[in-house]
Amino acid sequence: MRPGYLNLTTKELAQKIEKLLNLLSSCCLCPRECGANRLKGEMGFCLTGRYAYVASYNLHFGEESPLVGVGGSGTIFFTGCNLGCVFCQNWEISHTTESSVKLIPDQLAEVMLELQKKGAHNINFVTPSHVVPQILEALPIAIKKGLRLPLVYNTSAYDKKSTLRLLYPLFDIYMPDTKIYDPDLAKKYLLARDYPEVAKTAIKEMHRQVGDLIIEDSIAKKGLLIRHLIMPNNIAGTEKWLDFIAQEISKNTYLNIMDQYRPCGDAHKFPELMSTISYGECKRLIDLAKKKGLTRLDKKDLSKLLFYLK
Repeated sequence: MRPGYLNLTTKELAQKIEKLLNLLSSCCLCPRECGANRLKGEMGFCLTGRYAYVASYNLHFGEESPLVGVGGSGTIFFTGCNLGCVFCQNWEISHTTESSVKLIPDQLAEVMLELQKKGAHNINFVTPSHVVPQILEALPIAIKKGLRLPLVYNTSAYDKKSTLRLLYPLFDIYMPDTKIYDPDLAKKYLLARDYPEVAKTAIKEMHRQVGDLIIEDSIAKKGLLIRHLIMPNNIAGTEKWLDFIAQEISKNTYLNIMDQYRPCGDAHKFPELMSTISYGECKRLIDLAKKKGLTRLDKKDLSKLLFYLK
């Protein structure tokens, strides 16, 4: 299947890049709309100015099975973030740009090409919402030098619909998280009261663009893959997210119900966040998803639960 970005002319891609870069002058790229002049190096909530910062890149074998395949997913981990999750499991790179490297477009393009050369099945941009102009700046350089892999938009789902529309048809696979459903809890733990509505709108737009996940020869080629992290004390509102996905997106959605929550970052400041997820709770929620018609469940790292996924 031909990657979406190859369907654009050089002129069309250049126009998208220009529009996205213009959003950085008084930044309104994401729902924060912090107004920082990132083109002049000012840093907004995301701690990122004119250029993207990368913490690491590698062939990753811990992603969902259709992304990993045999060769691995070519992940690029950006530093900074437009959310402020107090329990973030990537705290060291999401809340600081220390130990990261600033990459200009030519360098970011070379990273993509290196991952392709190493055998990656895709280029997986982790936390891309605040650096989409920078990603697109690098893309024509990489295309000219032979990039031909699907692009993965691996996001918290705190994305503006208008920004996502500018990205069409560049990203083949959208992989949003569904974090916290209740606005008051989202304000408390994500520093974004509008997260639930923003995320639902964003996921609908993602699905409109790419549809349900298409897998060929066990490898994801195009479509939507949703993640949901189970949290202690039902803070995430898992059942409501399952209802949203089943009723407003598609019962054919490929879904990863993740049980690996552990207290990280500033979670120690919130006693209700200090427990982990039990086997029984994970099993209950997987069964609940199936009852709601969501049966395309990822089997990665769920060996102890494979019985319930059969």
